[in-house]
Amino acid sequence: MLRGLLSIIPKGVVSLENATAIYSSSIIIKRSICSTTPLWKKKMPDRPAPIDEADFTEVFLHGSGPGGQKINKTSSAVQLKHIPTGMVLKVQATRSRTQNRKIARQMLAERIELLEKGKESRVAIVGETKRKKKSSAVKKSKRKYRLLAEEKAAKAGKENAQENFEEDALDDEGVNPEDMESPRQDSSKIGGGF
Repeated sequence: MLRGLLSIIPKGVVSLENATAIYSSSIIIKRSICSTTPLWKKKMPDRPAPIDEADFTEVFLHGSGPGGQKINKTSSAVQLKHIPTGMVLKVQATRSRTQNRKIARQMLAERIELLEKGKESRVAIVGETKRKKKSSAVKKSKRKYRLLAEEKAAKAGKENAQENFEEDALDDEGVNPEDMESPRQDSSKIGGGF
């Protein structure tokens, strides 16, 4: 292939030894996808570690609410009591007991971390970022509708200004637009009625 490329180049311009160096040093740039997290994005704290099984008691209760007779008959709701803090947590997110157990353990770990770390816990940080995003969206929405209202008022003001200008021009001439007759006049008013 290199010899084929060299056949295009006039003889005597590039020798074979230099040609390999020239062609091997060229870089072909291709587009690629980067899957790493951007440096400017803050890293969220790790999820809280699971709580030791000896620190809480687990009870399964009959469910209630939507889900039909099945939810009322089975003991799929999970109640966890954290013994050191006395915190009681009841979870009935799904109809599945295993999913409810998993969700309850995760929620208990998050609540205990919130008690221990306060504003530095993952739950508090996630809540704060959600609050900031929501307030930013509300501000953006208010700004958008305020600008639309201002544009609408400016457009209406411009049309009113044009109408006022025409009325002022007629008033300056001393002619009342209501007294002006239309181009079609009665034949009785023109040249005496025959």
